[in-house]
Amino acid sequence: MREVKKVKVGNLTFGGDRILIQSMLNAKSGDISGNIRQAQALEEAGCDIIRVAFPAPESAAVLEKLKESVKVPIVADIHFDYKLALRAVEAGADKIRINPGNIGSPEGVKAVAEACWNAGIPIRVGSNAGSLGRELLLKYGKPTPGALVESALNQAKMLEYFGFDNIVLSLKSSDVKDTVAAYRLAAQQTAYPLHIGVTEAGTEYAGTVKSAIGIGSLLVDGIGETVRVSLTADPLKEITAAKTILTALGLSKGVNIISCPTCGRANMDVERIADTLERVLKDTDDNLTVAVMGCAVNGPGEARQADLGVAGAKDSAVLFKDGEVVRKVAYEDVITEIINEIKAIRRLDD
Repeated sequence: MREVKKVKVGNLTFGGDRILIQSMLNAKSGDISGNIRQAQALEEAGCDIIRVAFPAPESAAVLEKLKESVKVPIVADIHFDYKLALRAVEAGADKIRINPGNIGSPEGVKAVAEACWNAGIPIRVGSNAGSLGRELLLKYGKPTPGALVESALNQAKMLEYFGFDNIVLSLKSSDVKDTVAAYRLAAQQTAYPLHIGVTEAGTEYAGTVKSAIGIGSLLVDGIGETVRVSLTADPLKEITAAKTILTALGLSKGVNIISCPTCGRANMDVERIADTLERVLKDTDDNLTVAVMGCAVNGPGEARQADLGVAGAKDSAVLFKDGEVVRKVAYEDVITEIINEIKAIRRLDD
């Protein structure tokens, strides 16, 4: 098991007892009310940490209002000008994200390290394939996993030189295999918490698939303390995707819906029932697996690992628990019956 340095952000801990979910606001940087609405929606959806772009000193007004409007930690995303990081710290940022490829001189890094140390907040060193320093590109020829790791660790060493070690690292590429390789390499070389994700992953469907491959591969290896699913979509969809990945791996509480792909033997509308249950139960923290199976072939036998499920039979569905049939259920009552069974399980757990 990888030993991880614990790093605090707000009232949360990287390297604590759960994987933290992040997203980033995409409302216009000057739109205070738009950013507040989006941040509140993300908080309600289960986002643990919210990042906001900080492209100009005026961005402090947005950050200050966000701090007043939500309880989750707010991260200021800084590029090119270290003075923006200093202003973000003054405005109350809970964490600063800097890019080692463009943050500037060692003197600037020192100033940011001192400001963050005095404020008691961490720095995420965000190494990115699209903005590696010139020296590393000359050395490696292109943005390789080794180049990403060296970039992040060089910046971390500079922060350490200035007495700062409250650090989180990320090593992102739009190439899934390079991203996974970079994080695996970093995990062997550092104990700093790792923020994992595939950058520029793409649209909702393609980006979710790429992220599930990359993030899932790393989490299975025990790598990653916080995740972001980067989508060209509403940030709320990033939270849904991240929660689904974590639930599928048993790393987060939530109802895990499993359902058969259907075939000509299906005796009920599996797609409609599974979609409805997924939508209705998406915000619950019940640690359950619920199966929706179209016929007896794919019924209690193949879904034996499920805590609860239904399978289509000739004239009605059958409800089963832990692989054992409990009773018959009219097709029109399947969703209601499943929800009532979950409520009953909750009462037993209480």
